[in-house]
Amino acid sequence: MKSDPSFQKKHNEVSGAILNCCIRVHTELGPGLLESIYEAVLAHELVKLGHSVRRQQPMPIVYDGLVFEEGYRIDILVDDLVVVEIKSVEALAPVHYKQVLTYLKLSGKKVGLLVNFNENLLKDGFKRLVNDL
Repeated sequence: MKSDPSFQKKHNEVSGAILNCCIRVHTELGPGLLESIYEAVLAHELVKLGHSVRRQQPMPIVYDGLVFEEGYRIDILVDDLVVVEIKSVEALAPVHYKQVLTYLKLSGKKVGLLVNFNENLLKDGFKRLVNDL
């Protein structure tokens, strides 16, 4: 499945749509707002395009054969394919990248986007991370 070109194409299409929506949101609102504002507006933009969007999606953690429902929450899950982690911080830190990679590993998703809306140019705060593609 990982080497299936249509599988990768779908991830690329969804990631591209998310990037375009992020640019639109950042252009309209600018940097400096709370993460929750960017999350709500980005989700709205994606829904307008027909994407399936789940905000604050709870994801359980399976450990030692037990399921812990209070595992973690994905900021936005798009089309049940792409994890979006939203930040509004001075600068992305290594822990932010690790957070997204851990979310990908635990959820079984392959593509994650880390978006820091607190940049003057969004391209400086937009990172695509891949888990085992």
